[in-house]
Amino acid sequence: MDVQLVHWPTEQDRRARLDGRRQARLLLVSEDASPPVCTDPLEDWIRLPAAAEDLQSRVRGLEMRAAADGFDVPRLDADRLLVYRGKSVVLPETEFRLAGALLERVGAVVSRDRLQRAGWPDSLASANTLDVQMGRLRRRLTEVELSIRTVRGRGYLLETA
Repeated sequence: MDVQLVHWPTEQDRRARLDGRRQARLLLVSEDASPPVCTDPLEDWIRLPAAAEDLQSRVRGLEMRAAADGFDVPRLDADRLLVYRGKSVVLPETEFRLAGALLERVGAVVSRDRLQRAGWPDSLASANTLDVQMGRLRRRLTEVELSIRTVRGRGYLLETA
């Protein structure tokens, strides 16, 4: 899990962008600045200058909170956005439905039949159509460091990094 270091208060806009992406961040507070109020478990601060050991301890704490918060679990939102480890990708409707079926069973094989029903609930798609859509989804998911493995004769498997 990547913790971003943000200079406070000079990088307030960057802090807001990282917060919007649910990215863990450690605010490096200038010697003469007032510390920010941190209410997000994915955010902490430390005043500069700081010892390397103190800085590393804060980063490790953020990593542990992010893991406990389910930050390392890929998820979909209502706007067809797939989010994983602070990165996100917008999915077209069919790929969104396919990703939903894969996310129900991360690390386990999802049958071709189940994927066809999820991707095309009102009709039956051909095997070739499913393969084409899975190829597109596979390429898109590399942006968020997820991969789809083909399990010959059975279906597909979503793997986390």
